[in-house]
Amino acid sequence: MNAPSLPEQRWLAVVRRDKRADGVFVYAVKTTGVYCRPSCPSRIAKRENVEFFESNEQAVAAGYRACKRCRPEALSQDERRKALVIRACRAIEQSASALPLAALAQHAGLSPHHFHRIFKAATGLTPKAYYKSVRAGRVTAALQTAPSVTEAIYAAGFNSAGRFYAESGALLGMVPATYRKGAAGERIRYAVAPCALGWVIVAATRKGVCAIEFGEAAPALVERLRERFPGAQFESADAKFKGWVERVLAYLDQPQGMLDLPLDVRGTVFQHRVWQALRKIPAGQTASYAEIARRIGQPKAYRAVAHACANNQVAVAIPCHRIVRSDGGLSGYRWSIERKAELLRRESES
Repeated sequence: MNAPSLPEQRWLAVVRRDKRADGVFVYAVKTTGVYCRPSCPSRIAKRENVEFFESNEQAVAAGYRACKRCRPEALSQDERRKALVIRACRAIEQSASALPLAALAQHAGLSPHHFHRIFKAATGLTPKAYYKSVRAGRVTAALQTAPSVTEAIYAAGFNSAGRFYAESGALLGMVPATYRKGAAGERIRYAVAPCALGWVIVAATRKGVCAIEFGEAAPALVERLRERFPGAQFESADAKFKGWVERVLAYLDQPQGMLDLPLDVRGTVFQHRVWQALRKIPAGQTASYAEIARRIGQPKAYRAVAHACANNQVAVAIPCHRIVRSDGGLSGYRWSIERKAELLRRESES
């Protein structure tokens, strides 16, 4: 069965008065000369009298005026909330220390409980977890430039070295001195091989596979891996690792079931929840960012889901290529949308 066309999908959103479509498009009614949000509570017009526009400006240019009931030219409640969350994120990113929930909520004009709920729904993280994520980014940058590990710790906003060392494994995936030296001491095996999608590199630490990436040429893939782990010790492949590489290549030829390999991937708690949900999508099937957000119990965190997909560094083992837009169209893929389309085609035919 063919998927509904984009206009019909939009018509369904209007019939359902779907608030999630607000800000994505507007619809106009030829008989009234008015354009509305998809969620407008006004009586639904006949389908033949409705046309769709990408923006308010397009509807106005076509001669329509804004509905006085749903006021599409003004920010919706969801859009106002998103603006508040974005402003709070910027405040957190610019602060040298964690901002109290009460202060963030007061600045947004909301109660702490209400602010906490909408912030988590929009970002997938609590304000406290978001600050920790920001601080993790600061410390990784500071470890590259600060004169010492201790100075990097305090520059990143930690109150004590003890607290940082307690969290360093989750932040860096290794002790800070090792990270500072470009993963010095990490032992990584890798192999590059031609495949149906160009070239693929597979790399693994002692814990598991840490990279599966596609590219146009083998040298560029190797250079990218060495830039990611500039201080690591690259060693020859053993029999176990060769077996993992063979499984990846076989999967790319005939993608069936799940590519079950031990993984060594670092990310936030939220990212790991997304990645686990992705691994549950059967080969040959797809899901949207919004669907994954609902599956992990945070239906409004679809943008955070997209961010988690973009941070995936183990292609096919964590099948972010099975994520599509809500209308079924192909969305971005870090290894090119053409490879994404080919992977989906191969899975559908296997």
